[in-house]
Amino acid sequence: MDLIRPPVTNLLPNGGTVHYFGPIMESITADVYLDVLLKTIAWKNDEVILFGKRILTKRKVAWYGDSHFEYSYTNTQKRALLWTQELLELKLKVEEMSGESFNSCLMNLYHNGREGVGWHSDGEKDLKKDGAISSLSFGAERKFVFKNKTDKTTVELFLEHGSLMVMKDSTQTNWWHRLPPTVRITEPRVNLTFRTII
Repeated sequence: MDLIRPPVTNLLPNGGTVHYFGPIMESITADVYLDVLLKTIAWKNDEVILFGKRILTKRKVAWYGDSHFEYSYTNTQKRALLWTQELLELKLKVEEMSGESFNSCLMNLYHNGREGVGWHSDGEKDLKKDGAISSLSFGAERKFVFKNKTDKTTVELFLEHGSLMVMKDSTQTNWWHRLPPTVRITEPRVNLTFRTII
């Protein structure tokens, strides 16, 4: 049976809203989804343009949505694929838990703890301003860190297998976030970030 948990108190001390729900499904259900996502998603190495140079990351990404949206980030253009059945199931679950609605999902595959993401905000012009981003995690439990852009306050949490975190309101304006690398983790992690493209 699926777990039902209310959101925790806002984790950010000021200038944003982050709720961590913890696992929103049984571990065995999360195991099944992880296996399906690893095997069926059209994963590709992410492409980043830095100082005019094209770089392929070890981390892989995929982009799905209601239609073939085009979306720009890290100075590159992405084109969405249409939802798979499993992604639609997860989208509905996330919308039910978060009370938000989404039309797209940017997915990340980290093969092990050596792969992470540096400080950034999800403030691309294609995204709904101050809209919610719901982050659903599968696989290895990883540390996730927020840092306030003004006073440099940091907030850390660990994203568990099958867990949901929701960032919304002015979070992207006032806070950076990152997934720090670690040599201690050897298992993969799949992260689904449900978003609203305008």
